[in-house]
Amino acid sequence: MNAADHAWMARALQLARKGLYSTHPNPRVGCVIVADGERVGEGWHLRAGEPHAEVHALRQAGERARGATAYVTLEPCSHHGRTPPCAEALVAAGVGRVVAAMQDPNPQVAGRGLARLRSVGIEVASGVLETEARELNAGFIKRMESGLPFVRAKLAMSLDGRTAMASGESQWITGAAARAEVQRLRARSSVVLTGADTVLMDDARLTVRAAELGLDAQTTALALQRPPQRVLIDGRLRVPLEAPFFQAGAALVATTAAGREEAYRDAGHELLVLGQERVDLAALLHELAARGANEVLVEAGPRLVGAFASLGLIDEYRIFVAAKFLGSSARPLLELPLERMSEARELKIVDIRAVGEDWMIVAQPRG
Repeated sequence: MNAADHAWMARALQLARKGLYSTHPNPRVGCVIVADGERVGEGWHLRAGEPHAEVHALRQAGERARGATAYVTLEPCSHHGRTPPCAEALVAAGVGRVVAAMQDPNPQVAGRGLARLRSVGIEVASGVLETEARELNAGFIKRMESGLPFVRAKLAMSLDGRTAMASGESQWITGAAARAEVQRLRARSSVVLTGADTVLMDDARLTVRAAELGLDAQTTALALQRPPQRVLIDGRLRVPLEAPFFQAGAALVATTAAGREEAYRDAGHELLVLGQERVDLAALLHELAARGANEVLVEAGPRLVGAFASLGLIDEYRIFVAAKFLGSSARPLLELPLERMSEARELKIVDIRAVGEDWMIVAQPRG
């Protein structure tokens, strides 16, 4: 592997990102076909059920694919799903070499695609820009490897670590640019999840608002074609069906209160009973993964976010920090009662950047 391999794989990853808002539940994949140092074909996976990245790239390359090198951000699939296996398409096209960023974690593939290519004499390499490829599909990878989605918690706070006034008033801590970033986080997620307190206090709908996405028209259209599933955790069914949250479209409600499934179904929603005294959060995440959820965005109050955190269920925090103080009587970032310094939850900060007049901290739990 050489500098050219890295450069072409970087282009393939750039293409894969075009599917950031639309490929769920499939991974985001890009492919570039190179012959004699020249790009002769490229493509990316747009949405589930449509041709994969390799197929688009091979169609564009035509006969020039014979003997060429294919750069693909994920091992070519080897099984029949909604579309034929891409490994066979590469074999049929007569490519001479395939470079993959990483092996597919899907147990139906898991090395079989690369093995198929090797079996017919195609040169195979993998591991080029693997870190970047894994980051792009962190949710798909986690779902395949553990049966759980990648959970991202969005939080907004003042410089003194407060999220709302004592009364519950919280709109708006951050500015328009930060709110647009949150809209993009929603649009890329399979699920947006909240709690009853947030819905009742803020009249929250948790929809993707096209006007605030800040994306080009084509990407916005793709994002709106596959909006995230909205999930409400409401153990005692306190949110009435007439609330704006339910009027905004179909929702899944996780609760401990059985017996009202028919009423919710008649209103176009689904009631899922999980747990007895409290909703079983881990069981809910397993259920969402079983339904194909790769990324779950938690937008909730300090109590629910704290519950996810205390169970070790959060993979990443996106914390938006506004340059203002809300005061000592305002509400804390999350409810996580700890008594000793040794109990402190350590985070690894992976990114800090300005978002308009605010800042965004991206952090992950250590270990």
